[in-house]
Amino acid sequence: MMKKTVFGCLLMMLVSIQLVSAQNLDWVAKVGAKSFPASKKMFWVNDYGAKNDGITVNSAFIQKAIDACAKQGGGIVCFKPGIYVSGSIFLKSNVQLLIDKEVTILGSQNFDDYPDMKTRIAGIEMVWPSALINVIDAKNVAVTGKGVVNARGKFCWDKYWSMRKDYDKKGLRWIVDYDSKRVRTLLVQNSSDITITGLTFKNAGFWTVQLLYSHHLTVDGVIIKNNEDGSGPSTDGIDVDSSAWVLIQNCDIDCNDDNFCLKAGRDWDGLRVNRPTEYVVIRKCLARRGAGLVTLGSETSGGIRHILATDLKASHTDNGLRIKSAFTRGGTIDDIYFQNTVMDSVNNAYQFNLNWYPAYSYSELPKGYVYDSIPAHWKAMLQKVTPAELGTPHAKNIYIKNVKVTNATTAFVGTGYEKSLLENFVFTNCSIQAVNLGVLEFTKGWKYNNVTIDVDKKPAPVKKAAGGIEHEERLKN
Repeated sequence: MMKKTVFGCLLMMLVSIQLVSAQNLDWVAKVGAKSFPASKKMFWVNDYGAKNDGITVNSAFIQKAIDACAKQGGGIVCFKPGIYVSGSIFLKSNVQLLIDKEVTILGSQNFDDYPDMKTRIAGIEMVWPSALINVIDAKNVAVTGKGVVNARGKFCWDKYWSMRKDYDKKGLRWIVDYDSKRVRTLLVQNSSDITITGLTFKNAGFWTVQLLYSHHLTVDGVIIKNNEDGSGPSTDGIDVDSSAWVLIQNCDIDCNDDNFCLKAGRDWDGLRVNRPTEYVVIRKCLARRGAGLVTLGSETSGGIRHILATDLKASHTDNGLRIKSAFTRGGTIDDIYFQNTVMDSVNNAYQFNLNWYPAYSYSELPKGYVYDSIPAHWKAMLQKVTPAELGTPHAKNIYIKNVKVTNATTAFVGTGYEKSLLENFVFTNCSIQAVNLGVLEFTKGWKYNNVTIDVDKKPAPVKKAAGGIEHEERLKN
């Protein structure tokens, strides 16, 4: 076992080891929904025709109850115990949807039960199926209870993998995720003062909870189990997408992609919208399987800033703190606090990559396709960012404090960009135990205070400098 104390000794650039004063976090007390539906009047979906037989598609009946509730000024839409199949439903202002214990909602497996709508998916505005549960252009809404929402997403997973085989052969890896049009479980879009609490979500067809273009949101005590019926692709846990003043707490996520993910638009279309994700608190949560405990990106165009992630746990998650972007994406990741966290048996403790997954991140129309005849969202993906410098992403001012990592495969996978260095990453009171140390390239001004690393394997020397700083000996000792 090779032990390195004060991790800066591994880097021959060795900047001064010091504490960097954290920026003001007074904004933390202001996150979350500011109101909750007040009326306690009950609207039973069963009174509007819904059947709890696990067979009848109840979308229209549930919607009737929601509409009646909203028309009377709000209240609680609720279910008698049983199993209810449903396609898309749309909540309205001042309505609380209560899915209590002994109630299970099963997602319809017919795409026709999810009507198309204008939305944003993976950073691009386009037409896409509506979610199972939708909160759109609404205020003061809650989705609560101790029940289960099982999206039964395998019909979406099968569609994707079938299309993926065909698209890969045609050089269309970059667009298949957009063309496959899978169903999200819960969407909040253009809304405010929204509360989501207590529910268990299972087997999402695509992303589980997407918070899009919204503000003052609370997600509390949610459990997500997306690996129950197999390993579904792109089954993110909670995606905060160009939204602000968000509180996520006491959640437990087991999924097959990013667990808690912050997004802000992709490439030309994301730069056009230019809307950040900001003022987000993620606390007292657990990530099990999944691609990242906390992931920033890859959709970074509008910027991701003022984020506090604290008192978290990761167990067998692929990455701990993760940053991903691309050279066409643009945007700045700034003022990020990741602290008081324990990670065990993760693959990469810290993964920072500004040139993530090129086959997916960069769009090129293969020969044989006529530009004028391709769909609008293809054109948006192919639109070049001009000037090209607008596509350069930046990541800076990342503060990591009181984080303990055990049984990791790799400590660091950090790759900046010669035109955009990973700048001012500050580690304080941290420890990492891993098999491999990993690599850091194109970094500037990294600082370490009371940091220890144990690695099993001595790394090979690195030959070239990063960002004009000589690093040839940084991993030898």
